Order: sequence, then structure tokens, then C-alpha cells
Amino acid sequence: MKDKPGKSNLVKEQSEIYQPDDAVNMSPPTELPLIEERYEIIDGIRYDFQASPTLEHQLVVTQLCNELHSTCQSTGTLIVAPMDVHLDENNIVQPDLIYVANENRSILRTRIEGVPDLLVEILSKSTGTHDKVRKKALYERFGVREYWIVDIYHRTIDQFALQDGKYVLEQTYGSAGILLSARFPCVTVQLGKLFQILGKLEEE
Repeated sequence: MKDKPGKSNLVKEQSEIYQPDDAVNMSPPTELPLIEERYEIIDGIRYDFQASPTLEHQLVVTQLCNELHSTCQSTGTLIVAPMDVHLDENNIVQPDLIYVANENRSILRTRIEGVPDLLVEILSKSTGTHDKVRKKALYERFGVREYWIVDIYHRTIDQFALQDGKYVLEQTYGSAGILLSARFPCVTVQLGKLFQILGKLEEE
């Protein structure tokens, strides 16, 4: 059963199966430049992002990307959203952070066409079901080797790893310590440093 989106949801499910040709040539040339829509397609259903991310969300994404880039730039490629990941023609997602190992770089084209090695989602208040249930099941099904769910409100990271085709919660990290990965030795994330920026915002 599909979730019934409310008006306050940041992720809105469209009632019809997505048809990409429907949206072609719909804007008259006299209109103001169109702001590009952000949406995902999961099992043929389109889900619209109805609001831009919060400042806290973007600061954590930026900090996490910086930390991973400092240790993983030689072993792979890091990309931040918005970037379409085409798992197949019926499943196109925009994770917050994407890591593709060098041995898997053939999927890097004008967009990403294939399965990345590590995907990260930063939770927003109204996207919990989408990220923690729907997208987790999708990433598991397509064989994404590792999936992190970052909760900026509770300052935790759930680290899921693929084992025998199923995700196993390897560890939940708090606001201290170091996040490591058995699959990606380059990963070293200082949790205190990652969430420190949120504390600075609270002081103001």
C-alpha cells in the first residue's frame, strides 16, 4: 500500500505512473526560466521533492563530503546531490551523497548509470519513511554495498552493509567516535567534527 502524502510532506508521490514524455515542450518560451524540478522515480512512481533542504542538512552534507574526500579521493569519486542515479529505467534516485569506487567508475557518465558502492541519505523531518523504508529496500534490492542514514536531529548515523543480499545494521554511531568501514578502508569520519557545525548554529 502506498503512503498517502500530506501537504506538509517534503516527498510527494504522484498518483499516476511516471511517463517522461508527458512533460516535454509544456512551457511557453515567453515564461520566466523554469527552476529545474527535483524528483525521484521508484518502481515507476514519481516522488517530488516539495522543498529545498534546510541549512543544517546542507552543512552536514558538505562536512561529510569534505571528510570523505580527504581520505577517499584516491580510491573513488564522491558526488553530492542533485545528481541522478539511474539504477534502471524505472528507478532513478538522488541520494544526498554518492561514492563510486575506482573499479566501478564505468557507471560514471554524463549521469550515473548503474549501482554506486556507497550511498548516504540525510534525514529531513518529513522524509523518514522515504529514506528509511522505501529507499533502503530499493538500495538493498539493487545491491548497493553500503548505505548510511544520517539523522541530524538526534546526531546519529546508521551504517547498513550488504550481507548475502540483505542489509545488516553494522553499527549506529552517536555524536562522538569514528565511523569506519570494512568495505572501504579509506573511510574515516570523525563524528564530533561532523556534527560540530550544528552546535555552532544553536549558539547563535
